[in-house]
Amino acid sequence: MGKPIVLSGMQPTGKLHLGNLEGALRNWVNLQKEYQMYLCIVDWHSLTSDYDHTADLKERIFQMALDYLASGLDPDKSAIFIQSQVKEHAELFLLLAMIV
Repeated sequence: MGKPIVLSGMQPTGKLHLGNLEGALRNWVNLQKEYQMYLCIVDWHSLTSDYDHTADLKERIFQMALDYLASGLDPDKSAIFIQSQVKEHAELFLLLAMIV
């Protein structure tokens, strides 16, 4: 059996800060040694609270990706992706919503 899987992500609603580093990123860096990590930049989720400031969303996504890498996340050990670029994410939500 393979490594256990972790899926997590952050909304690109602003610059990352010390709380993000200590609360999530350092843990993710350590977890990538023992887990199969899928780390998402959840841009669609950010629209629930930041829908009126979408002009700079593309730049915030880019900056968050840089912060992920700068924190020590290794793309050879962890899959880093943008939520809106994986259409199956929305399809799975739709199917689960219809079941529930």
